[in-house]
Amino acid sequence: MTKHKGRKSAVLAIAAFALIVSACGGSSDTATEEETSTEETTAALPGAGILACQVTDTGGVDDKGFNQIAYKGLQDAEAQLGVSIDVLESTTDADYAPNLQNFADKGCNIIVTVGFLLGDATRVAAEANPGIDYSIVDSAFDPPIANARGLLFATDQSSFLGGYIAASMTKTGIVGTFGGIKIPPVTRFMDGFAKGVAYHNAQKGTDVKVIGWNMETQDGTFAGNFESLDDGKNIAKSQADEGADIIFPVAGPVGLGSAQLAMESAGKVKIIGVDVDMSISNPNAAEVYIGSVLENIDAAVLASITDTVNGVRTSENYLGTLENGGVGFAFTAVPEELKTEVEAIRQGIIDGTIKL
Repeated sequence: MTKHKGRKSAVLAIAAFALIVSACGGSSDTATEEETSTEETTAALPGAGILACQVTDTGGVDDKGFNQIAYKGLQDAEAQLGVSIDVLESTTDADYAPNLQNFADKGCNIIVTVGFLLGDATRVAAEANPGIDYSIVDSAFDPPIANARGLLFATDQSSFLGGYIAASMTKTGIVGTFGGIKIPPVTRFMDGFAKGVAYHNAQKGTDVKVIGWNMETQDGTFAGNFESLDDGKNIAKSQADEGADIIFPVAGPVGLGSAQLAMESAGKVKIIGVDVDMSISNPNAAEVYIGSVLENIDAAVLASITDTVNGVRTSENYLGTLENGGVGFAFTAVPEELKTEVEAIRQGIIDGTIKL
């Protein structure tokens, strides 16, 4: 079943309100004035009258990962621009097209789709509804579509930092990574991670091994889904059994299973989070994270909706990088000296002295 989430309107408790009015004459006038002031403030924002909608991939807006941070961008647009918002959560890929059609019928001004797997459905919808703006996270269209743009992220840059940190902090000399599904937005993270490890080996004379991904063959370990915590736990256990003491899951909620395994490892296994600061979004397992590779999807979603509010339509893709803050790394338990090294590497990637 597809869930609907949107703006929650305040519900007045009528009976209680009547008692308050009878006991305190003038309260109703004050409440009316406050409501009027709120309505006037909302109406004064530039996005008043604009409906911004979002279709998630499976996992939903509380997946503690990329769907959730994309939804935050929608909420930011509501708060900062005054747009109305609505969201449809996809349970399976069969929901993509119906959800998009639902929003087209509803009259959304912009529809943001979350994830590479929604690419085909988004293309069909955009071509069928030229009056609606479309943006898609982690994908783009070639040839371009006039009313659709891709929200892309150089996650190999931020993952490079994660790989360097993992190689610096491993005690066993073995680190692991795995993906949810083998698609470019996932393997880009894994490639960057492996390159960061290789860079550490070259700079420091170490021989840290990466399991779960081979840059040369472009093949590795994948859960085959973005939902099963059990799969994440089992893959993490397998990699830990091979000696990996730091694991980088690029798998949405599947990665939460890896955190469970780390929680049970008595400190032997640590995790690098993905998309968001997992020590915050997954607080019950905060102690297992040394840091998180960030994909700041919320900023891209907000920027895209802002363009619609301003009447700007473009097929030019957004690209989030270390330089513009579209990607980054959140330090959780990284030594200060290593943070300084990583900052120098970040600057090197930005100025081009370090090539990925």
